[in-house]
Amino acid sequence: MNLGAAVGLKMGKATRDAFGEALRDLGADHPELFVVDGDVHNSTRTEWFAEDHPERFFNVGIAESNLVSVASGLAAAGKTVVAASFAAFLLCNAYDQIRMGIAFPHLNVKLVGSHAGISIGEDGPSQMGIEDVALACALPGMTVIVPSDEHQTRAAMRALMSHDGPAYLRVGRPGVPIIYDDQVSFEIGKAITVREGSDITLIANGLMVAAALEAAEELAKENVDARVLDMPTVKPIDEDAIVAAARETGAIVVAEEHLHHGGLGSVVAMVLARTEPTPTRFVDLKDTFATSGSEDDLLKHFGLTGQDIVTAARELISR
Repeated sequence: MNLGAAVGLKMGKATRDAFGEALRDLGADHPELFVVDGDVHNSTRTEWFAEDHPERFFNVGIAESNLVSVASGLAAAGKTVVAASFAAFLLCNAYDQIRMGIAFPHLNVKLVGSHAGISIGEDGPSQMGIEDVALACALPGMTVIVPSDEHQTRAAMRALMSHDGPAYLRVGRPGVPIIYDDQVSFEIGKAITVREGSDITLIANGLMVAAALEAAEELAKENVDARVLDMPTVKPIDEDAIVAAARETGAIVVAEEHLHHGGLGSVVAMVLARTEPTPTRFVDLKDTFATSGSEDDLLKHFGLTGQDIVTAARELISR
């Protein structure tokens, strides 16, 4: 993946790998932690937890609705539960079970959707979770997190262990650029200013944070000072950071590896409409399914690159 290369970002691990490592380590310190997977544990990386803590790991097979039901039962018995599968399988296949078995009773289950977005590449559209953030955000009481790199993923997992209630963590298949060091702190509901700027704000999460940093560097060559806000928590969102960005920079571009409706852009737009109406553009998957191809080709073809963010920013600056 070429994201981040233009600004010298070192390529790191996939966020699914960081999740698996964090989960394994957390298992040693949290005997109440149980993990349920839908027979993709070698892909979600829950297999690493299973190797160290087999008595607290359950593979229910390719049966996502059953996976969620088992997770909800364990949580109802007082356990902290991580339920993992591909984002498309977990959120789409088992949505009603998540709704009634986890969200409605507000149980302490951490849903983890791996292989999210179009960057899974050749696996194709049937396995691309591109509506998962919207589905998770629609559930009352559900915390929704989309980390940008391996270090933030590990920090997010630690934060989720002390969070009481249902949550959805979105992680990806490919390696992504390293944004932070291993001391990064993570607070649910708080944005991180990755780059200061006064002319425009680029709000992003997931692998699009690296693209936003690339865009900011390119805009700087045109004497445009772009702020970059990493918004890992989509719900509850950091309204204060959004309002401050709107007031201080006067224009916003939101970038995400997700459909146009219901994701980060929609949530940011709702905040701005209610508090500080601001010229805004959106870089996302628009209203379409993707196709099979290499991750770089797909991101470029569907308009999810740093250059696409630059183009959106120029539209606002030239107004």
